[in-house]
Amino acid sequence: MLMAHPAVLQDLIAQYEALTLLGAEESTPEARQRLADVSYTLCVATGTRDVDMALIAARHRLSGARPEDDSLLELAGPAEPAAAV
Repeated sequence: MLMAHPAVLQDLIAQYEALTLLGAEESTPEARQRLADVSYTLCVATGTRDVDMALIAARHRLSGARPEDDSLLELAGPAEPAAAV
């Protein structure tokens, strides 16, 4: 299973919490759709079928994560020095 980057999970959690705090479920059709989209994306990103389980899984994957995760940079390997001109 593909694993979502911690920054993506953190952003999805923040969006979900903001939408629920603002009462998106009882708001405009656009706000309800945005909440549904974020909920679905959280489920896909965590491999779950329920938004509550998705939030738990996402938070579990974030526990101990560094605020500025550079894991993708570490996979790329060291940069080669530029040629002298």
